[in-house]
Amino acid sequence: QVQLVESGGGLVQAGGSLRLSCLASGSIFSEHDMAWHRQAPGKQRELVAGITSSGSTYYADSVKGRFTVSRDNAKNTAYLQMNSLKPEDTAVYYCNALPSRLTGWRNVWGQGTQVTVSS
Repeated sequence: QVQLVESGGGLVQAGGSLRLSCLASGSIFSEHDMAWHRQAPGKQRELVAGITSSGSTYYADSVKGRFTVSRDNAKNTAYLQMNSLKPEDTAVYYCNALPSRLTGWRNVWGQGTQVTVSS
């Protein structure tokens, strides 16, 4: 069963950048479709970006042109490069392995990493 550990969150000023990492273990990382979600206080968790096992990417409209999702299968790691950060990007960011036969057809989540953008 895959396990996910996020890192790279922190406090940054508006306009700054952060890169989040998601280290996977316990499974064949290259075969997983991966995604990043976020949850701000008092709001529902929302999809930010995703990358398939074949490398196709997709983004929420709110982050298009500012965020880039990528993966390094040799390092069992997915990344979320976040540029031009805004205060409204403040949230806990979660890495997600999408449901597949490898996950028992359920979502697998990391513990989350806090991103705080000050104005």
